[in-house]
Amino acid sequence: MSLRSDLTALALALAGVMPVALASSAAAEAQASPDWIAPDFAVPTLVETPGFKLVPLGPELTEIDYRAYMASIAHLQRTFTRSTGWPHEGLTLADAAIDMETEAGRFARRDSFAYAVLTPDGTRERGCVYVYPSEVVGHDARVVMWVTTAEYDAGFDAELYAWTKDWIARDWPFRNVAYPGRSIAWEAWDAAVAAGKAQ
Repeated sequence: MSLRSDLTALALALAGVMPVALASSAAAEAQASPDWIAPDFAVPTLVETPGFKLVPLGPELTEIDYRAYMASIAHLQRTFTRSTGWPHEGLTLADAAIDMETEAGRFARRDSFAYAVLTPDGTRERGCVYVYPSEVVGHDARVVMWVTTAEYDAGFDAELYAWTKDWIARDWPFRNVAYPGRSIAWEAWDAAVAAGKAQ
C-alpha cells in the first residue's frame, strides 16, 4: 500500500467513514512484506456454500453492504470495531461508496482481501470477512469478521467463524493465522501490536 492510500484510509477512519479496526490495517499493509502472500496464489473471488457465498467487496455491493451495517450499528461498535467511529448514524451512501472503492483497490493490489458474506441468492449481506497481513511477528495473516445483529442472534457468528477457520486453513497459503477477538483476546492482540511498534 502506498503512503497516500495509507493516509487516505486513516483520514477516512478519523472522519468516521471506515472502521477504525480496518483503517488500522492500512498501516500494517504499508509495512507488510510484499510477499506476505505468495504472488502465484490464486486468491478466491467466489466461494459458495449451501447457506451463504463470499464475494469480494466492491462498488457493486455498496448498497447491500451499507444496509447491513447500518442496521447493526450498536452491535458492530460493541463486537467488531470496539469503537463508536464506525458505523455511526451519520454515514451516507456516498461514504459507503468511498469505502467500497478502497476495499476493491486493496484487493486488486493484494494488500488485503475483504469479502461480503451474502445469502446464496446474493440479495442480502449476512456479514463480512477480512484477510490482512499480520502486524505481529509469528503470525503471517490476521483474519477478522462480523455478522449483522439478526445473524448474530440466530447463531451465525459462531458458524461463520468455524467455517472461516477451516476455509483459511484449507485454501490459503498461511501457516499461523491470528483471529483477534476470537482465538486471541483483543487486549492481548493490542498489546502485541504495541510491543512490535516499540521495537
